[in-house]
Amino acid sequence: MNSKMFARPVYLKEKKDLIREITNLYDAIDFLEEWPERDRDIVHDATLKTCYMAHDGHKPIQVARDAIRAFGKKKGILVKAPAVLPWMIKPSSGSGRVSACGTT
Repeated sequence: MNSKMFARPVYLKEKKDLIREITNLYDAIDFLEEWPERDRDIVHDATLKTCYMAHDGHKPIQVARDAIRAFGKKKGILVKAPAVLPWMIKPSSGSGRVSACGTT
């Protein structure tokens, strides 16, 4: 297991119908770096600083996960784990692929 991976993902709403799965420290940092500058505040700054400190080994990864989760909750974008959709389920037998070569 990668040392930067979260024990459980955090789900944050990016746009109206788009949910972003944050599974590791890099995802969290990317999400915060992409946050619009006009909407950045002390909560954003503290969360980003916490993530960088975890990246550098000064804080545990769990603290960074808790920070990004708290950020999402404070901003009203934290969502529960989405339900599994049919297209997310791996077929139980076969790959579902059809050979391009005609074999009879």
